[in-house]
Amino acid sequence: METILIKALQLILSLSILVIIHEFGHFLFARIFKIRVEKFYLFFNPGFSLFKFKPKNSETEYGIGWLPLGGYVKISGMIDESMDKEQMAQPPKSWEFRSKPAWQRLLVMVGGVLFNFILAIIIFAMMLFTWGDTYLPLKNVKDGMTFSETVKRNGGFQDKDILISADGEELVQGRGILDMNTFMHFIDAKTVTIKRNGKQMDLTLPPAFADSVIASKQVAYNYWVSPVIDSVVKDSEAERIGLLSGDSIAALDSVAVSSFFAMQKAVSNISKDLENSEKHSLAITFYRDGEPHTVTAAVDTSGVIGITSATKMASVFSKENMETREYGFFESFPAGINNGVATLKGYVAQMRFVFSKEGVKNLSGFAGIGNLFPAQWNWYGFWSMTAFLSIVLAFMNILPIPALDGGHIMFLLYEVITKRQPNEKFMEYAQMGGMIFLLLLLLVANGNDILRMFF
Repeated sequence: METILIKALQLILSLSILVIIHEFGHFLFARIFKIRVEKFYLFFNPGFSLFKFKPKNSETEYGIGWLPLGGYVKISGMIDESMDKEQMAQPPKSWEFRSKPAWQRLLVMVGGVLFNFILAIIIFAMMLFTWGDTYLPLKNVKDGMTFSETVKRNGGFQDKDILISADGEELVQGRGILDMNTFMHFIDAKTVTIKRNGKQMDLTLPPAFADSVIASKQVAYNYWVSPVIDSVVKDSEAERIGLLSGDSIAALDSVAVSSFFAMQKAVSNISKDLENSEKHSLAITFYRDGEPHTVTAAVDTSGVIGITSATKMASVFSKENMETREYGFFESFPAGINNGVATLKGYVAQMRFVFSKEGVKNLSGFAGIGNLFPAQWNWYGFWSMTAFLSIVLAFMNILPIPALDGGHIMFLLYEVITKRQPNEKFMEYAQMGGMIFLLLLLLVANGNDILRMFF
């Protein structure tokens, strides 16, 4: 329960920062062009507000709504989520959005996206200045990697291959948010350079490699760790059947295992096929002092038998393998821009999978996003996720969907090109259609989260 609360608090704080900055971008440009802003709200307030105030001599009401699905600024004379038809039926006023030149209205709409991207760059820069950039070049992982069956079959990789570069760019883990860029660069590459049995070689990947990896829903690669037990958890199933530290697992149900990760995956797959009260009798073959032994473990839906490889995994991230670069204050900003652009490119590259059948199933709502935050309060993890979500918010808002900033920008570009405004009635219908689409998308994403909790 404590973990859920910590993640929820981080999510709420992060989204609050992002919403305020996004809406402030719209607000600032509106005020620069002397457009009246009637409301500035964190969260939505259908029916009532948790808090609101209007400073003396101010045209703007500031407040906090009760529905934490975003926020808004209500700009006079604009067709937005408020659907204020009464105002739009009146003759245009000089201080209204619709009375301003198209280029000014365009800047007002771009303001939110622009400020989110600037925020991400500032966060990246200050993280580099504060903590530096610590990462793991995958060429330093001397035992190499273990790969999914899809990656092996379609890409020609073998367990214990050492990853060096993709299309000539060094592959590293830990640089950038969620290592998304490394993963996308790996699966999108035309050629991946590896070291196998001490010899460097290039593997040419087929055109459909990325699609096959995404469709497989398998972890593409992980660190290769020998299937030797590092420690046994007290009072676990492994302790009950007599497994000991140093035992080398050779097979599960007579199927050979090549790495600790492959063993974990096999046990996890077995547990997924079990009903709540079922248990699977798993035959574990292992070697102790060079002699083979077989014991039977009862695997339940938890998929946990109580053996670890923590020490071996920790050795992967030893000081000898890791590299760190420190940044001065002014030096951190160009690096922050590079991180922001790289994160955006990585996210955009992944977006092509979203509207596939499998992509829709993988959409996540607030619970899924919340799970990306650290289980314990960690400022580095918090700011990493906030910067990443700021990039996501900027990109999603620029999509040409009515009800999003990108929809308004699309209609404004149409006006700039054709020298005429779209029909207001058409704009109202488009706004409503966009809001319905976004609501359905929200229901699907959060519905997926609920289904994952129970199935």
